[in-house]
Amino acid sequence: MAGLDKSIPIPTEIKLHQKSREMELSFADGSNFRLSYEFLRVFSPSAEVRGHGPGQETLQTGKRNVDIKALEPVGNYAVQPFFSDGHDSGIYSWDLLYRYGKDKDALWAEYLARLEAAGANRDVDSTTLPPKSGGGCGKH
Repeated sequence: MAGLDKSIPIPTEIKLHQKSREMELSFADGSNFRLSYEFLRVFSPSAEVRGHGPGQETLQTGKRNVDIKALEPVGNYAVQPFFSDGHDSGIYSWDLLYRYGKDKDALWAEYLARLEAAGANRDVDSTTLPPKSGGGCGKH
């Protein structure tokens, strides 16, 4: 089960910084990471975001100003954030959060490239936009 990998240190402290919209994580090995709420939201481990298999991921857009309203423990291995956009199904294990901290820069660069390739952005949630008009079948 995720979060039980004995080679991954466990957090000694988790702080939510509402003004900067960052989660600060301190781990038993001395590592300290700050992950933005936006980062955590777009990389949610939920099936809603990741899908149920490779290639089923849903690109998250318009999450720049998302907040974490609450953070609940899940057993002794994870936390579950409740985001201001209503998303609350992601469970973030200690090993996932540690990996996110270590790989944050590469993951973020990859995300920004995917946004650009899709013509999407961090400020507009493309999943809530109305369908584009015009371009119908041309018969009516």
